[in-house]
Amino acid sequence: MTTIGECVSRLREKIKASTEDAFVTDRYLYSKFISFAKAIIRRQDNENKIVKYDSLFELLPYVELIEVDKIEANCVGIKTGCKIMRTKEKLPKVFQGSLGPIFRNIGPVDGSDTFQQINPVVYVAMTNSTNFKYNKCHYFWYRNGFLYFPDIKWEAVQIEAMFEDPIDGFCNQDDVDCTIMQQKNLNLPEYLIAEIEGMAAQDILSPLNIPSDTNDDSVNINR
Repeated sequence: MTTIGECVSRLREKIKASTEDAFVTDRYLYSKFISFAKAIIRRQDNENKIVKYDSLFELLPYVELIEVDKIEANCVGIKTGCKIMRTKEKLPKVFQGSLGPIFRNIGPVDGSDTFQQINPVVYVAMTNSTNFKYNKCHYFWYRNGFLYFPDIKWEAVQIEAMFEDPIDGFCNQDDVDCTIMQQKNLNLPEYLIAEIEGMAAQDILSPLNIPSDTNDDSVNINR
């Protein structure tokens, strides 16, 4: 799998920017790359091409839940007593698809159930219907980096998603994640990385007027 450092190095080579250039930093190059990656991911998700790639999804096997009130959960319209559970910690950033964060599976840690994603407004409307008492499904929604679960009996869940942020620190909160950023893997399809790098390079070359690979090597690119 391609690392962030390898991606940045290739992108730097494409734009022929020297490492001494204070403006074209690794952080800048990676930010350009990831901005185009997000657009491509949304397109691929809209075409249902993402979910079939197992390597793109990472599992948080045990995510602790805490009880919160209906106001925080954005479902104050529920008339009956409803216990709302929320992930205790904010989740690592998740890639956004065409319909929101890309989750593949969320359920109890023993795998005995699969929860369905829903909008809290829709859920409130459902609870006020006469037939809701026959509904045996369990639901969740995503809000401000947390997941919310109405009326579930579990105190922890497992979450499988396409995470943009590394999950090392979340899984090992008592330890320090010492992995250098450049050594972390890009959680992206390999077949898309070259396309994204090309788009990022083209975008950088235009405003910065940095010579592309087609220019003569004798051109001085240092500003």
